[in-house]
Amino acid sequence: MERYDEIMKAVCRTDDDRVIFGKLVGEYVHLEQRMDELLRLPQIKVHPDDPSLQKATPAHKQYKELLQQYTNIAKILGRLTGTDDEDDDSPLRAWAKSRLGANAY
Repeated sequence: MERYDEIMKAVCRTDDDRVIFGKLVGEYVHLEQRMDELLRLPQIKVHPDDPSLQKATPAHKQYKELLQQYTNIAKILGRLTGTDDEDDDSPLRAWAKSRLGANAY
């Protein structure tokens, strides 16, 4: 619930906002958790006799689908913060940048 509260604080300015966007933020947090779980699973199967033959695993396919949903919600939540200028970082953008830096390979 800590992550949920963090995003709600960044997005919602009124109690009405909390009611309207609470479910969306909950879905966003759920997608984050599910995507983290999927990343721990193998993403590619390599043929044992021919390493040039590779195939995406079901976990990879599901991650790809969830990533699209996650990205769409992130765009909506980014607009809700009221800062559309890329120069001006909202709390949500600052968090996203810090997370991106922590997960860089």
